[in-house]
Amino acid sequence: MSDSPGQVEGQAAAGTQPGENAPAETSPAEFGELPAIAAGGDGQLNLDLIMDVNLSLTLEVGRTKISVRNLLALTQGSVVELDKLAGEPLDVLVNGTLVAHGEVVTVNEKFGIRLLDVVSPEKRVESLQE
Repeated sequence: MSDSPGQVEGQAAAGTQPGENAPAETSPAEFGELPAIAAGGDGQLNLDLIMDVNLSLTLEVGRTKISVRNLLALTQGSVVELDKLAGEPLDVLVNGTLVAHGEVVTVNEKFGIRLLDVVSPEKRVESLQE
């Protein structure tokens, strides 16, 4: 009967004593280069896979820091000063990342936003690294 699974009776793995398991031989994995653009057969990006992914779009009027004491003291009619000036473009964020600046408009009695400036892809990547 064999001392360890997978060995023929009377044989031990090289460099081991009978009854010990031989160390597994390993080698580093080798991967080919990924293409710069994952393109379909016609050279166009295939965005169909992500077209139905939901994203959170946020329109940010401004920001401020406030202590808990002052937050609890707020009542109806209180005014909170923000870091943006009146008339300054608002920030448009997608999943927390700044993608554009815009202004508020009304469309059919509903609020909307008109994009004034779209942030370049390079700037968006830089903001993700911060």
